[in-house]
Formats: sequence, C-alpha cells, structure tokens
Amino acid sequence: MQGERRILVTGGAGFIGSAVCRRLVSTATAAVLNFDKLTYAASLSSLAPIDRSPLYAFEQGDVADMAAVSAAIERFKPTAIMHLAAESHVDRSISGAGPFVQTNIVGAYVMLEAALGYWRSLDATAQAQFRFHHISTDEVFGSLGADGQFSETTAYDPRSPYSASKAASDHLVSAWGHTYGLPVLLSNCSNNYGPYHFPEKLIPLTIINALNGIPLPVYGRGDNVRDWLHVEDHARALDAIVSEGRPGERYNVGGRNERTNLQVVEAICDLVDELRPQTGLRRRELITFVTDRPGHDQRYAIDASKLESELNWRAQYDFERGLRQTVSWYLANEDWWGPLRERYDGARLGLAAPKAA
Repeated sequence: MQGERRILVTGGAGFIGSAVCRRLVSTATAAVLNFDKLTYAASLSSLAPIDRSPLYAFEQGDVADMAAVSAAIERFKPTAIMHLAAESHVDRSISGAGPFVQTNIVGAYVMLEAALGYWRSLDATAQAQFRFHHISTDEVFGSLGADGQFSETTAYDPRSPYSASKAASDHLVSAWGHTYGLPVLLSNCSNNYGPYHFPEKLIPLTIINALNGIPLPVYGRGDNVRDWLHVEDHARALDAIVSEGRPGERYNVGGRNERTNLQVVEAICDLVDELRPQTGLRRRELITFVTDRPGHDQRYAIDASKLESELNWRAQYDFERGLRQTVSWYLANEDWWGPLRERYDGARLGLAAPKAA
C-alpha cells in the first residue's frame, strides 16, 4: 500500500466508518486499514466503491482484543488512528448494556494502550506527526431545553447506557492525552444520516417501512429534537480534524439542521410518495405513535463554531437536499439494505428489561 498518510480506521465497515474510508481512499489522501469486528450492523458492501484500491485493506478484528489490535498496528504502522468502532444504538443499550461496556469502554482502553505503546516506539519526528482521533457523540452531554447548544465545554450528563459508555471512553481518551502525552483528538457529532445506514435507525427504518407500506413508529409525541448531519459532511469534518486539528483539543461537529422526529418522518413520507407513489396510499397515514423510549432526551443541538472557524469546515448539505439524496439512494439500493433487513426486521427495541452482562 502506498500513501504518505497511513490511517487505521476502527469500525470502518459501519455507517460513519465506511464513509470515512471511502473519503480517504477515493481522494487518494491516505492509505487505509479498516479494522472491524463485523458485528450485526457492519457491511463490507459499504466499501465496494473502494475495495479494489491499492490504498485500502481490511482486517477483521475486535478492538477489545489487545493482541489483535497491537499486531494490526505494528504491521500497518499508521501515522494516525481514527477510532470509530462502537456499539451505537440507544434502544439496544437499554435492552442489554453489556456489549456497550465491552466495546465502547474496554475497547477504547485497549486501543489507547496499544496506540501508546506504538507511539512510544516511534522516533521524535514520527511521534510529532502521530494522532489518535476518537470519534464520539453529542449524547454524552445529556438533554437540552428549548434553547441553547452543546459546545466543547458543555458538562457531561449522559442519560442512557449507550451515552454513558461513550462518555467513559471520552474521559479515557482525555486522560491518556493528559497523563501520558499521547497526541489525542476528540470529536462529538450530532445525529448522522445518509446512504449505507443500518436500517434500525430512524431515517432508514422510516424509508424502508414507508416503501413497504407498513406502520411508521414515532416515539411519544414525536417532539424530540435532533440536529441532523449528513454522513459525508461528517467524514469531511473528521478528515479535517485528524489532519489539521490541534492535539489535546476537542471539536463538535453538527449540521445546524434541527428537526423534530415527527417532522423528519413526515418529510420522508412526502418524499416516498413523490418518488415511489402507490395508488390509494399516503405514507403519512402510516405514522403510528408508540410508547416513548425510557429516558428519551428531549433535544440535542451542536455549536460547530470552533470547527468552522479553526479548520474552515462547513456542512455542505442542508437537510432538505440531504434527505432527498438519502431517500433516493435507499429506493435505488435495495440490494444493499435487503440482506441487512434480514438481520433486523424493524421490530421495536429498548423496552425489554435489561439483560445481565
């Protein structure tokens, strides 16, 4: 493999990770090793656009396996590690928190320890160039009221097993930077959407259900607010952060696209009606209000001013254009999401009693 930058991406077969891999390889700006366990939400078909590139390689492995992680780092000799591997679905964390603790907390510890050992083995020039970039979520900050935004200095207040596990990993990353001098970067993003998204999340689940004419579940009254970020905008931001961000700093990434969940579902209904009309059916008629998620955070909103001013990044997708592109992609790519739908049939998660670890 060739390329001056050599980036090990954990979780590169997932939604955001695959977008990062596609960006780095398709722009020929880095050689990439995708290190992924291939859990239920992973799909190597998301890497089809780049999997024949000499700049791309894949290795199956678990971020909580120290021997496997250390061996992969030693073989690949990265100039940076972008750590995206995580269990990420809040509802699944409510049903069973064990995998979230193992992957998100233990996995982060293993990655940091392996990266630290590798970094210490480098010469001074390579040490100065190396970066460990941990990708996290705005959910670590808790819930907002009607006003305000999360900034890089917002106090942590995680409310779900998922967000608590990500908060713990964020603190580990900061500690390894402060205590050991590892050149770390940390970013927290708002809700992502776009192509190649596993169909358990709100937008792809709604698109596929609307296409098939089956009920569209909306939690509570549908008034929970999220700031939506197109995954390709996020991948550009992550590339900018790992390339130009200052070690020890954190950066918030948001799309400045706040919508209630009901507004999102209604917009999808209208797009599916337009692009795939079905006689006698208006997709909004499929909307079904269901029991709310336990501890459902009311509102998230990101202030991305630091990223915009320091690294000259701007979101290129407004929500209307991004959602139309996303719906169109799903309608045209059933061969991608169809096999994943066999793994997850759209059934409600997050109401069962938590399972023992």
